[in-house]
Amino acid sequence: MSSTAAVRRRPRGALLPTVAVLATLVVGFTLFSGIWTDRLWYQSLGYEGVFSTLLLTRLGLFLVFGLLMALIVVGNVALAYRLRPRLRAPSPNSELLERSRDVLESRLVRILVILGVVIGLFGGGSGAGNAETYLAWRNATPFGEVDPTFGLDLSFFVFDYPWYQLVASFLLVALLMGSAGAAIVHYLLGALRYTPGQRVTSRAAMVHLSVLLGVALLVFAVQQFLDRYGFPLTTNALSNAEMTAIGYADENARVTGRLILAVIALICALVFFANAWLRRWVFPVLAVALMVLSGLILSVIYPVGLQAITVQPNEPDLERPYIEQHIAATRTAYGVEDVEIETYDATTVAEAGQLRADAEALPGIRLIDPAIVSPTYEQLQQVRGYYSFPRVLDVDRYTIDGVETDAVVAARELNLAGLENRSWNNTRTVYTHGYGLVAAYGNRAVGGEPDWIVRDIPPVGELSEYEPRIYFGEAMDQYAIVGAPAGTPPIEFDTPGGGPDGGPQLTTYSGEGGVAIGSLFDRVLYAMRFTDVNILLSERVNEASKILYDRTPRERVQAAAPWLTIDSNIYPAIVEGRLVWIVDGYTTSNSYPNSQRLSLQDATSDSESQLLPVGAQLSQDVNYMRNSVKAVVDAYDGTVDLYAWDEEDPVLQTWRNAFPDTVQDRSEISADLLSHLRFPEDLFKVQREILARYHVTDPAAWYQGNDLWRIPTDPVRGGNAKETPYYLSIQWPGDESPVFSQTAVYVPNERQNLAAYMAVNADASSPDYGRLRILRMSDTQQIAGPGQTFNEINTNVTVAERLRPFNNQGAAQASYGNLLTLPIGGGLLYVEPIYTQRAGSDGSYPALSFVVARFGETVAIGTTLQEALDQVFGGDAGADTGEDVPGQPGGGTPTDPEEPTGEVDNPAAAAALDRAEQAFADADQALRDGDLATYQAKNDEARVAIEEALTALGR
Repeated sequence: MSSTAAVRRRPRGALLPTVAVLATLVVGFTLFSGIWTDRLWYQSLGYEGVFSTLLLTRLGLFLVFGLLMALIVVGNVALAYRLRPRLRAPSPNSELLERSRDVLESRLVRILVILGVVIGLFGGGSGAGNAETYLAWRNATPFGEVDPTFGLDLSFFVFDYPWYQLVASFLLVALLMGSAGAAIVHYLLGALRYTPGQRVTSRAAMVHLSVLLGVALLVFAVQQFLDRYGFPLTTNALSNAEMTAIGYADENARVTGRLILAVIALICALVFFANAWLRRWVFPVLAVALMVLSGLILSVIYPVGLQAITVQPNEPDLERPYIEQHIAATRTAYGVEDVEIETYDATTVAEAGQLRADAEALPGIRLIDPAIVSPTYEQLQQVRGYYSFPRVLDVDRYTIDGVETDAVVAARELNLAGLENRSWNNTRTVYTHGYGLVAAYGNRAVGGEPDWIVRDIPPVGELSEYEPRIYFGEAMDQYAIVGAPAGTPPIEFDTPGGGPDGGPQLTTYSGEGGVAIGSLFDRVLYAMRFTDVNILLSERVNEASKILYDRTPRERVQAAAPWLTIDSNIYPAIVEGRLVWIVDGYTTSNSYPNSQRLSLQDATSDSESQLLPVGAQLSQDVNYMRNSVKAVVDAYDGTVDLYAWDEEDPVLQTWRNAFPDTVQDRSEISADLLSHLRFPEDLFKVQREILARYHVTDPAAWYQGNDLWRIPTDPVRGGNAKETPYYLSIQWPGDESPVFSQTAVYVPNERQNLAAYMAVNADASSPDYGRLRILRMSDTQQIAGPGQTFNEINTNVTVAERLRPFNNQGAAQASYGNLLTLPIGGGLLYVEPIYTQRAGSDGSYPALSFVVARFGETVAIGTTLQEALDQVFGGDAGADTGEDVPGQPGGGTPTDPEEPTGEVDNPAAAAALDRAEQAFADADQALRDGDLATYQAKNDEARVAIEEALTALGR
């Protein structure tokens, strides 16, 4: 009977190990498939060196940290067991303690193995997660500058200090865990006993714990010594501000206090070592108590007292040298130390011919708002529902007929959500790519619609000679399987027309990008990676197939250079016959001494970033930032090219040492590519944030905070979001010609009038690229800020009358575009396009209908910028805006100053709008008279008239 039962129990006993082995195999194969497919992907990208460097570094750190922590903890636990008393008194009142002892003694090896594995994984994970910290330390490049407090090269703080902190903290945690584990074992095995009125420690346990805790105190002493170097990276609160920098109390109390505390910890360690022979816990305990008390006095009581009694009453004087260091370090760390600030005595009087001297700048005024016209591009250039454009378009430059032209551009990417049949074959093997770039002139419209530079499928226009297929793009968030043997009929959808019998044209991918999955082994790995069995079962996956994944430019650049922070705005361009994505990459640090720390997410967030595909930057604190790399991702084959832009940046040099041959020299950038590079948005936003306070270089004035600037909120889009910077071609006062720039404005803190105008030369081909300049408004004349100007536009009687048909809940609605600010005509010119859109219609889209201009106190509205400017400047602005499109009706031909202004170019549309305006006026009068029937009838009449106007305009 018993033998039969034993036989029956054997399968049950084998079940758990079998399940464990199978689970281990599955987990192991899953990990292997992930690592191996990553290797294949990096190999296809051409950056296998990055993969191997990171993998070997992480593996090495995992083993070193994991083994070290396991040895410290498990070794001390095993040593404690080895030093157990041979004879021990029983514990009559602790049955649990006796059971624990029995378990420990009977299963020691198993416990040590499990403990070692768990502790090793914990320690190894912490080490592997800091691979970049190690690589930065191992390949550190000197800055060639020293900090003013310790006289150390800045590279110590940026590269060395974080690594030393990590190692010291790791060792201290490991030693404390080892001490706790050893103490528990000593207690369980009777080497440590506690009964009321009696504490007993065996000699072996006393020596073991004394030495172990002494070593921990040595590490703690080293940690306290290192903490001295952390004060230039801490935040100090002054009476009127906060600064990330060392302060008076830090240098005169806390730095010395940390050094004294390190010496005290060293003495305490010696006391613990001596206790191995003295064998009396009272001395070590007393030493630790004195150390804690000393730490409280040196780190808290004395510095706080010094701050309250000495520093605060004399703060402006005592903190002055530290504020001066802080200002200089901050301006250097963010690259704004050479900003040029000049006082601008802006005129507010508009006179005829005033813009004649700035005639070249007028064609650079962008009227097509990238944040407004995406629906227009969708309606006019989407072609099919399975294509889409981004919510916010981009601004670039192209040379058209020998003239550099600002353009609003967008890539026509694939939108799988627009497919009617979203089967696996359709989404993975047929609809694999988008098609073409669409670009329009930024400074003009034709009949309210964009004036196209390149459009349609296949591309036609000024930029039609390029490879238009987009296999890699910002909207490509799913994998695709492409490629086929030679002679196989194509199955990939290419264009809606151009095929046999007028049907769609099909193609087969022939690019270098993608991972080959022709072998069964590779297909199994990728089926596991994507948990998709169709990769194994589909007959469309063949010996010539490739799988495309991680297809967004951000993912590919981040993988090729994991040490970069990527700009939130990536834009497309046609370069040397290829459609490419241009990506700006930043080297950043959070440990540049005495530089102000800020949140990258907060600094780069504004009204437009919320509409971008990836939004603003992730939450990350920085106090050093450089645009060190320009990256290019080919839209057809996914190739990633990294170019060193700021070659003098020590952080970039460090990473080039860590990952050799991944970043090309700046000299490798072609002239065509250079013409499309620009000053990046996020860096400009960060510099804008910094200069709001750090335009002040005098420590006393900075401390008082009486000259603070503020980034205004976006008056057009409302809410609390900051106004976005704008790319414009502007002519700086005193310059001879316009320059492609990125611009922003400031208002005084707690005020709404204009404080300053800021611009940076954004043309990468210019020798003045990156030149930051600020026009500071003169105190003798108050200039309206963006919020005040937008309010003035909304309340202006003439503007209200022109927009009345669109603001009375009629058949069309008006929406305001970006409010642009330009230094022109000796003052500041505000320009705002206004779009109209038919309400309640699926096929409606915003069309440029009006332009509002303000100079000084004069506001005018016209159907073109030329018309608005001529009104503002007394019938003659003095220059041509460049809106005239020869041979195209409604192209924005300026009105004759001798003729009445403000009329729509299309007579039928103008007559219909006049009828609508009169109907709305009659409706208002009927409402005042209480005649609701007439009120409703007149509103209906007005809506019909607006529909007629829109039809006449072709919208």
